[in-house]
Amino acid sequence: MSLRVELARRRPRRRTHAERSTETRAAIMGAVVASISEVGFKRSTANEIARRAGVTWGAVQHHFGGKDGILAAVLEDSFNRFAERLSDIEVAGASLEARAELFVDRAWEHFGSAHFRSTFEILQHYAASRPEHSWQGQMLDAWNRVWSQLFDDRQLSRGRRIALQHYTISVLSGLAAMLRFEAPSAPVRALELGLLKDTLVRELGAKAARR
Repeated sequence: MSLRVELARRRPRRRTHAERSTETRAAIMGAVVASISEVGFKRSTANEIARRAGVTWGAVQHHFGGKDGILAAVLEDSFNRFAERLSDIEVAGASLEARAELFVDRAWEHFGSAHFRSTFEILQHYAASRPEHSWQGQMLDAWNRVWSQLFDDRQLSRGRRIALQHYTISVLSGLAAMLRFEAPSAPVRALELGLLKDTLVRELGAKAARR
């Protein structure tokens, strides 16, 4: 093999424009999450985000249109991450207890992460003041995809199902919020999550005909 042919074979493939664009978008969203996690929402300015992402603010605007667009994209990405984290749970043949345990454990991996803590701050400071955005619908869509996959055989009324979903979100979000103020031992957190698992099993399993 000639040297020219060998060098050509070893030369790294040039990334396409679409690949570069995807990587830049991911870097910008990652910078948002890291900045909010480390310095908080209010100090995560446009300049701070661009600096962490290693791009100009013009590049950020090109991909997202501005800070509002970035925050909305980070929220959507977080909801999708949640659904994907639970998408491979094996349901066939699994007991309700096993499904509830896997569901809570996987959900807590998401809610207890630094990524979710950044998402939670965005929800508090940004999304709540902008009802025109569909973040709530996106969150519930992601939640419903997971719920239908795991518990579609449980015959609850629509109202009771929604109430149980909101309750579960509230518990997990509350425990995640407490991580900012305390560092409970692993056994304590396991007990709290165990109580949520027991509640889900009880409500989903007992009197399934309750409509």
